[in-house]
Amino acid sequence: MNILLIITNRYRGPIPVIPLGACLVAESCERTGHQVQILDFMFKRDPLHALNSAINKTKPDIIGISLRNIDNNDMQHPVTFYKDLTLLIETIRRKTNATVILGGAAVGVMPEALLRFTGADWAILGDGEIVLPKVLEVLSKNRMPKDIPGVAWIEDTGFRINTGFGDRFSGNGLVPDFHRWIDLPAYISRFSPVPIQTKLGCHFKCVYCTYRKIEGQDYRLCDPQTIAGEIMDIEKRGIRDVEFVDNVFNSPYDHAMAVCDAVAKVRTNTLLQTVELNPLFVDDELIGAMEQAGFVGIGITVESAADPVLESLKKGFTARDVYRASEVVKRHRIPCLWIFMFGGPGETEETVQETLRFAERCISERDVALFMIGIRIYPGTELEEIARTEGVLTLSPDEMLETVFYFSPAINLEWLLKKVHNSMARHMNFMNPSAIGLPFLPAINLLGYWLGVKPPLWKHTRHIRRGLRWIGKDL
Repeated sequence: MNILLIITNRYRGPIPVIPLGACLVAESCERTGHQVQILDFMFKRDPLHALNSAINKTKPDIIGISLRNIDNNDMQHPVTFYKDLTLLIETIRRKTNATVILGGAAVGVMPEALLRFTGADWAILGDGEIVLPKVLEVLSKNRMPKDIPGVAWIEDTGFRINTGFGDRFSGNGLVPDFHRWIDLPAYISRFSPVPIQTKLGCHFKCVYCTYRKIEGQDYRLCDPQTIAGEIMDIEKRGIRDVEFVDNVFNSPYDHAMAVCDAVAKVRTNTLLQTVELNPLFVDDELIGAMEQAGFVGIGITVESAADPVLESLKKGFTARDVYRASEVVKRHRIPCLWIFMFGGPGETEETVQETLRFAERCISERDVALFMIGIRIYPGTELEEIARTEGVLTLSPDEMLETVFYFSPAINLEWLLKKVHNSMARHMNFMNPSAIGLPFLPAINLLGYWLGVKPPLWKHTRHIRRGLRWIGKDL
């Protein structure tokens, strides 16, 4: 069969994300005998024109549409992405009778709403590189893939879904040959690292999170030696920047240590990053192992440094763990991005000030703090239940494609914005979501790359902000 896979993501803030999943799916389908073409919208000036050309050229039997995000998760400056699918689907239906299949992380979050919005024929949830080849095998025999785990669809009787997860780490490779599928130099020149997952699944129970829905709650671990081998292959292809994109890199702790040890032993010159560390498992042994492996940037997602908020969010750690992690970070040389999220359940003026005090006292100048405000509410999460109980949310699940956020009724938004603004004015290494959405950030990325600036880009926040302040455009 002729397969056209469309990567719809065009969002470049703060850097373009290399489409790992779609490229893995393409190679998996190709291995099973299909002719596969990828159309990546990221750098296309006219995506619809490119789509018309691709359909004319490939004459696809199947069109797969990858949607990474529903929106940008920014309560103050919301941007929706799913609405871009309207013209895309209209063009496809006008040009071809090909079967349309949705995929991507966003589809795993809200499959029914997206199927109804787009009118697509099928949706793939979970591990697309496992599920889609099975779907194609059935479709090629003119049968309906209704018995395959990881497939969703809508029929006359309503929405239907088959749950289940496959074994992604079954020897098919962690990193596809990106050069074959996308304009990799365009990504790399904008500081985009090659993404690698060392595991899938999450056993944490954060009230707002969708990872358990997308990946399942049971861990599926990749062999550390395989990961080290992949990184060696990446370096041989002339690529030096890699980001581990696990939902939590350092859980299970022993697996993270084994990955670091395996990578350290092969002695590559690859620059590694991850921004998904849980403070509960941050200690000197782990950070030391990460230094030996070649990490040049880490991130700790704490959300808050106040116990009432951490407990309400069900983060699984306490403020004491957050403070302890900060002491560990200070004893090492890897720069750290601290990620906070104000306005969740249990947030009060007192908890806001407690978190800001932590940031101002415990985050060194070489490190960076990112302050997010509000929490995107997704169907099926505990946060949805909390919001409905408190009367914050009245939309039906099908209507929640529109950006809807939780913000604690115990605090005033203007008061919070002023507090965060004042803290940022005193600390040039602090930033807010406005930094991610700067219209000229892509130009800064390109300039930094050609000047030889070393990743991660966020570690240069204080220098960038000083430059912006000098020209009157500080955040």
